[in-house]
Amino acid sequence: MRPPFDPPSERDLAIASAQLGRPVRDVVGIAARCVCGNPTVVSTSPRLSDGTPFPTFYYMTHPAATAAMSDLEAQHVMVELQDMLEDDDVSAAYLAAHRSYLADREQYGVVAEIAGISAGGMPSRVKCLHALAAHALAAGPGVNPIGDLALDRGDWSPLVCECADYGIDP
Repeated sequence: MRPPFDPPSERDLAIASAQLGRPVRDVVGIAARCVCGNPTVVSTSPRLSDGTPFPTFYYMTHPAATAAMSDLEAQHVMVELQDMLEDDDVSAAYLAAHRSYLADREQYGVVAEIAGISAGGMPSRVKCLHALAAHALAAGPGVNPIGDLALDRGDWSPLVCECADYGIDP
């Protein structure tokens, strides 16, 4: 299990909000960073401050990473990745990724309404490459096989900074 994360700084929250074009909600940590240090993936409380259950613990904020996953989805790569789940080894690894995701999130609270629900379609479907790639970035290589494949196939690399100048002082 990767969390708990250090709390996000005000600068982290400002940058993630600028990346999304809206205020972030109930961020409990920065789960992955660009090589320049800016947020790439935030971790969100499993229950928002307004009481809403929120299953997406790992939320991708980096615009270039988000665009790369959107491009893959538009190219229907999800169908190919879904078909890979027919392989017993891939399916077992994906189930393990689902369990890892749930364990990470539960370190920040157990919410009955979303018990057993992770993100991205895990453990049986490939539904959202953004969520799966966010989990792969946060957890590191080898934890989420579908997220890893999406990152490998996309035209964005976590090793190359593509951050904008968000106009936020250090």
